[in-house]
Amino acid sequence: MNFGIAIHGGAGTILRSSMTEEKEQQYTTALKAALHIGYAILEKGGSSVDAVESAIISLEDCLLFNAGKGAVFNNKGAHEMDASIMNGKDLSAGAVSLIKNVKNPVSLSRAVMEKSEHVFLCGEGAEEFAKKINLPFETDEYFDDAFRFEQWQQAKEADGTFLDHNVQTQGDKKFGTVGAVALDINGNLAAGTSTGGMTNKKFGRVGDSPIIGAGTYANNNTCAISCTGHGELFIRSVVAYDISALMEYKSLSLKEACNEVVMKKLVAIGGEGGLIAIDKNGNIELPFNSEGMYRAMKSSNGKELIAIYK
Repeated sequence: MNFGIAIHGGAGTILRSSMTEEKEQQYTTALKAALHIGYAILEKGGSSVDAVESAIISLEDCLLFNAGKGAVFNNKGAHEMDASIMNGKDLSAGAVSLIKNVKNPVSLSRAVMEKSEHVFLCGEGAEEFAKKINLPFETDEYFDDAFRFEQWQQAKEADGTFLDHNVQTQGDKKFGTVGAVALDINGNLAAGTSTGGMTNKKFGRVGDSPIIGAGTYANNNTCAISCTGHGELFIRSVVAYDISALMEYKSLSLKEACNEVVMKKLVAIGGEGGLIAIDKNGNIELPFNSEGMYRAMKSSNGKELIAIYK
């Protein structure tokens, strides 16, 4: 049985010209570490859900990515995080949004999926549930990063919301999200996504990351998907589910379905970003219509890739 994993750390205007060699090395190292953590679980016969959660925790614990520890500042100077996870075996899913101080939002998503009768919890209620099951919390300072603070100051001055990493100009867009998809040796698919949202976001804004079918989807009959992009447009396009539906109802291959959604449907409405996908046979696709996407994949057929640019 084939198995494999793919991860992402966000998409957008990621240009070689604005990337130092040192920074690129840091991103590559962080992606590789998360990839190998997830792959090692699959290699030992572990579940796709375990692999996805563990890979995402590694990315959430890294300051480079807009999730967990590296989450951006909202308009009030706080860190509001969203996450979701889905098990393709039985279509069970868990999601959280607008949570604060929870160290690993993806783990809370999994707890919602496995330890509650619900799918989606948000805000203080989700935090209350996290405390009840003794998940680790961190202080505000744990999430405070000088680089993110500078981004927030820039966004406040411009009175806009920015879509992550480094904001030099309005044309420089970054969609900071992390995610993972995996297929295990038992043929079970899983997907997960986690984000700190938009810099300077207001009014409790939520993007596609915690929304099952928009930013995250997994179904053993088809594929597992985790998205990163301009969340509003990914929600309107129900991107993750659309790819599964094209495979299920139109018999498209994973590659064809990804191409149809990311390169045609999203582009037609101005939706920028990308996604990672794995199908029930272990085929992996990493399509994006932006300048770059932090991405990595490793498959039991020996293929491994870690890449940033087109």
